[in-house]
Amino acid sequence: MRSIIFRSQLKAGLFVNGFNNFTSCSNNYKLRRNHTNAPSPLSILSEDEQFFKETVRKFSQDQIAPLIKKMDKEHKIDDELVKKLFENGFMGIEVDIEYGGSGSSFMSSTLTVEEIAKVDPSVSVLVDLQNTLGNNVMSKIGNKEQKEKYLPRLAQDTVSSFCLSEPSSGSDAFALKTTAKKDGDHYYINGTKMWISNSDIAGIFYVFANTDPSKGHKGVTCFIVEREQEGFSVAKKEDKLGMRASGTCVLHFDNVKVHKDNIVGKIGEGYKIAITFLNEGRIGIGAQMVGIAQGCLDHTIPYTLERKQFGSSIFDFQSMQHQIARAVTEVETARLIVYNTARLVDAGLPFIKEAAMAKYYASEVAGKVTSVCIDWMGGVGFTTDYPQEKFYRDCKVGPIYEGTTNMQLSTIAKFIKKEYEQ
Repeated sequence: MRSIIFRSQLKAGLFVNGFNNFTSCSNNYKLRRNHTNAPSPLSILSEDEQFFKETVRKFSQDQIAPLIKKMDKEHKIDDELVKKLFENGFMGIEVDIEYGGSGSSFMSSTLTVEEIAKVDPSVSVLVDLQNTLGNNVMSKIGNKEQKEKYLPRLAQDTVSSFCLSEPSSGSDAFALKTTAKKDGDHYYINGTKMWISNSDIAGIFYVFANTDPSKGHKGVTCFIVEREQEGFSVAKKEDKLGMRASGTCVLHFDNVKVHKDNIVGKIGEGYKIAITFLNEGRIGIGAQMVGIAQGCLDHTIPYTLERKQFGSSIFDFQSMQHQIARAVTEVETARLIVYNTARLVDAGLPFIKEAAMAKYYASEVAGKVTSVCIDWMGGVGFTTDYPQEKFYRDCKVGPIYEGTTNMQLSTIAKFIKKEYEQ
């Protein structure tokens, strides 16, 4: 495992994997010290965070960008790219160093997802879900034996998948029908999961099943299932509008035998685990959407400066300037909401309302910005020769997965009501 070692850990921010050309970057990102101890602006990153961001940016341009069209066409993330994501420490960002991870922060995960989404949102889904869901569930809920068994794999070579949604339970996630029947020291899982991200390449699956349907959501329990287990099968891969390289499959469980030691947390605590980590996951979705919007702008604004009409660049027309200024402002606003929420997570402060706001607003902004970018490009924006159409397709899932926009607005409204009733 080649992980990122920060200056805070070794006094020299180097990649063990050989990105030695970054050793000179420390002098470029020294921050002015404010001796009044005033809080830093949200957009000012620490030295480690800035180093992390620049490293991910370079990796994305060098290693991901050349594969975008191929992966989108094949509906699959390149196998060698997945290996490189692990080798560079991007798949175990918050995992403790003792388990082979980078031992970094939630904010670093957020920055990583944003930077990768600027280049290929499909790859950002893989990295986001691995860090905010798969790794964090095991790091924060798993027992000592489970951590020792699974965290090194999750950080070094094995993709995970979070299996909650079913054909009849989407927004009403805990109306799930998958059951886990106890027999001695084992449970037998039966049911079907749907819309499961990363399941085409995952080796470890967090499966939510009901051990006592009479208790409703209080019977839901989280189990670890491995890909090779008898009775478990990964079936149809969805042919999606966007995020095509990110595999989304149907899963079948036919008397899958799972030992009680593979229960994550306690019996009946599955709904708490799902709610807790989906709330964090929504910040990752917000980072994805910010990255998509920014990436689309980065490809479009230079075109408006180069494209000439009536003797001037189209950027110089005031109506265009106003549209561009509005779009850039909205993206920066979404970014600040996402960054603030990530900072709340790292500080151990309440963040549920802010996470819902981040996902809702960033998704709305991404949809709006990618659409107007196609408009600014004119006819060429409607072709697949330029990346705007892919950004447009990829962001459409933002208001849908990990909680629809209406679910986020309902969550926000609950907190508003509670604040004003006090």
